[in-house]
Amino acid sequence: MNLNDVVHEVVIIAKEAGAAILEIYNQPDFHIENKADSSPLTEADRQANEIICRSLLKKYPDIPIISEENKMEPYNIRKDYQMCWMVDPLDGTKEFIHRNGDFTVNIALIREGEPVLGVVYQPVNGDLYYADKETGAFSNKNGITSALKTSPFSIHDKGLKVVASRSHLNEETAQFIQKLSEPAMVTRGSSLKFLLLASGEADIYPRLAPTSEWDTAAAQCILTVAGGVVINVEDGNPMVYNKPSLLNPSFIAYRHPLNESPI
Repeated sequence: MNLNDVVHEVVIIAKEAGAAILEIYNQPDFHIENKADSSPLTEADRQANEIICRSLLKKYPDIPIISEENKMEPYNIRKDYQMCWMVDPLDGTKEFIHRNGDFTVNIALIREGEPVLGVVYQPVNGDLYYADKETGAFSNKNGITSALKTSPFSIHDKGLKVVASRSHLNEETAQFIQKLSEPAMVTRGSSLKFLLLASGEADIYPRLAPTSEWDTAAAQCILTVAGGVVINVEDGNPMVYNKPSLLNPSFIAYRHPLNESPI
């Protein structure tokens, strides 16, 4: 499998899903449901998921799909996946509902627990981010493609830009931020937080609260291929995917690996 060929095919699929999302987003009103975990669900989530899953299965019938909107296979089946897709058809449903534009289509390819390909597409402005481990990480904004490559920094620098969620900022995250020297807060929704790091617009993204694997896989791939890291707070190792539980541990993402111990 040539990952560079695959990533461009996945970009097309993500854009098709994004177009379906925008059709609903631009309607005067749309129906909102609550899932069993009380998180919101819209017709845009469903339509985007259908487009992505149908297209991936047509092109890659032997690669299983793990999606937020699909029924989950038990781990005794998933543990045998050498590769799988990790999909969030509409990451940032709350942002979609609030109509602030900070929502994305996320598609990642996982190989033996590691994201090796990732595509993140922001339908409202057409911003696109994509990466694969064989070729590199890139953004495309206003039709201009740019390579993404991060640069070193120190955790002790003053004025580090720290990315926080629009919807989630708990006490543990606030305490971490307070240990930094004169941090500057940058607030974004969905997986766009990772991409601010990958593009050099921010330095640290602490997430000391629950997320799911489909929330982070695609953007983590882009950040790490660009030169950043995403560290599991519990053991200090990089985050892995297709675990027995599809919930992520608390993590901290850095624009570039630190040369000193984190705070």
